[in-house]
Amino acid sequence: MSILTILLYILFVLASIVLIVVVLLQEGRGGGFGEALGVGGRETFGAGARGINTFTAIVAAVFLVSGLSIHMANRSATGSSVLDEQGVPEIAPNSMPGAGVDLPAPPPSGN
Repeated sequence: MSILTILLYILFVLASIVLIVVVLLQEGRGGGFGEALGVGGRETFGAGARGINTFTAIVAAVFLVSGLSIHMANRSATGSSVLDEQGVPEIAPNSMPGAGVDLPAPPPSGN
Protein backbone atom coordinates (compact mmCIF):
# COMPACT_ATOMS: atom_id res chain seq x y z
CA MET A 1 0.00 0.00 0.00
CA SER A 2 1.49 3.30 -1.03
CA ILE A 3 1.82 6.37 1.16
CA LEU A 4 -0.73 8.20 -1.00
CA THR A 5 -3.33 5.51 -0.34
CA ILE A 6 -2.66 5.60 3.40
CA LEU A 7 -3.03 9.40 3.43
CA LEU A 8 -6.27 9.11 1.47
CA TYR A 9 -7.63 6.61 4.02
CA ILE A 10 -6.69 8.96 6.88
CA LEU A 11 -8.38 11.89 5.10
CA PHE A 12 -11.45 9.72 4.45
CA VAL A 13 -11.82 8.70 8.10
CA LEU A 14 -11.25 12.25 9.37
CA ALA A 15 -13.77 13.66 6.89
CA SER A 16 -16.35 11.07 7.94
CA ILE A 17 -15.93 11.89 11.63
CA VAL A 18 -16.13 15.65 10.99
CA LEU A 19 -19.17 15.14 8.76
CA ILE A 20 -20.97 13.18 11.48
CA VAL A 21 -20.27 15.86 14.08
CA VAL A 22 -21.25 18.73 11.79
CA VAL A 23 -24.53 17.10 10.79
CA LEU A 24 -25.38 16.50 14.44
CA LEU A 25 -24.64 20.15 15.24
CA GLN A 26 -27.05 21.48 12.64
CA GLU A 27 -30.34 22.71 13.92
CA GLY A 28 -33.42 21.06 12.58
CA ARG A 29 -37.01 22.18 12.90
CA GLY A 30 -37.30 20.94 16.46
CA GLY A 31 -33.89 22.06 17.64
CA GLY A 32 -30.74 20.03 17.50
CA PHE A 33 -27.55 19.08 19.20
CA GLY A 34 -26.44 22.71 18.87
CA GLU A 35 -28.99 23.73 21.50
CA ALA A 36 -27.48 21.27 23.94
CA LEU A 37 -24.41 23.50 23.98
CA GLY A 38 -26.41 26.36 25.46
CA VAL A 39 -26.42 30.00 24.33
CA GLY A 40 -23.06 29.65 22.58
CA GLY A 41 -24.37 26.76 20.53
CA ARG A 42 -27.46 28.72 19.50
CA GLU A 43 -25.41 31.74 18.52
CA THR A 44 -22.89 29.70 16.56
CA PHE A 45 -25.31 27.31 14.89
CA GLY A 46 -28.47 29.39 14.87
CA ALA A 47 -31.25 29.76 12.33
CA GLY A 48 -29.19 31.94 10.02
CA ALA A 49 -26.25 29.54 10.00
CA ARG A 50 -25.24 29.76 6.38
CA GLY A 51 -21.63 29.09 7.35
CA ILE A 52 -22.32 25.68 8.84
CA ASN A 53 -24.22 24.62 5.72
CA THR A 54 -21.31 25.68 3.52
CA PHE A 55 -18.85 23.88 5.80
CA THR A 56 -21.01 20.73 5.64
CA ALA A 57 -21.00 20.86 1.84
CA ILE A 58 -17.20 21.26 1.75
CA VAL A 59 -16.64 18.36 4.15
CA ALA A 60 -19.08 16.21 2.16
CA ALA A 61 -17.18 17.03 -1.05
CA VAL A 62 -13.86 16.09 0.61
CA PHE A 63 -15.43 12.84 1.80
CA LEU A 64 -16.71 12.01 -1.69
CA VAL A 65 -13.50 12.93 -3.51
CA SER A 66 -11.32 11.01 -1.05
CA GLY A 67 -13.53 7.94 -1.37
CA LEU A 68 -13.37 8.03 -5.16
CA SER A 69 -9.61 8.63 -5.02
CA ILE A 70 -9.14 5.60 -2.77
CA HIS A 71 -11.09 3.51 -5.24
CA MET A 72 -9.06 4.74 -8.20
CA ALA A 73 -5.75 4.24 -6.36
CA ASN A 74 -6.66 0.68 -5.38
CA ARG A 75 -7.93 -0.09 -8.86
CA SER A 76 -4.79 1.15 -10.57
CA ALA A 77 -2.59 -0.68 -8.05
CA THR A 78 -4.08 -4.07 -8.89
CA GLY A 79 -4.63 -3.49 -12.60
CA SER A 80 -6.87 -6.51 -13.01
CA SER A 81 -10.06 -8.03 -11.76
CA VAL A 82 -11.08 -11.51 -10.71
CA LEU A 83 -12.77 -12.12 -14.04
CA ASP A 84 -9.57 -11.23 -15.90
CA GLU A 85 -7.62 -13.84 -13.95
CA GLN A 86 -10.17 -16.65 -13.93
CA GLY A 87 -12.09 -16.01 -17.10
CA VAL A 88 -15.80 -16.49 -17.51
CA PRO A 89 -16.87 -19.94 -16.30
CA GLU A 90 -18.48 -22.16 -18.90
CA ILE A 91 -21.51 -24.22 -17.97
CA ALA A 92 -21.67 -27.64 -19.54
CA PRO A 93 -25.11 -28.43 -20.97
CA ASN A 94 -25.40 -31.68 -18.98
CA SER A 95 -24.58 -30.00 -15.65
CA MET A 96 -27.75 -27.93 -15.56
CA PRO A 97 -30.73 -29.36 -13.64
CA GLY A 98 -33.10 -31.17 -15.96
CA ALA A 99 -30.55 -31.39 -18.77
CA GLY A 100 -30.55 -34.63 -20.69
CA VAL A 101 -34.02 -35.58 -19.50
CA ASP A 102 -36.22 -36.81 -22.30
CA LEU A 103 -39.64 -35.28 -22.15
CA PRO A 104 -42.61 -37.48 -23.09
CA ALA A 105 -44.27 -36.84 -26.40
CA PRO A 106 -47.42 -34.73 -26.25
CA PRO A 107 -50.70 -36.66 -26.35
CA PRO A 108 -52.41 -36.92 -29.73
CA SER A 109 -55.02 -34.35 -30.46
CA GLY A 110 -58.68 -35.36 -29.96
CA ASN A 111 -59.77 -35.19 -33.67
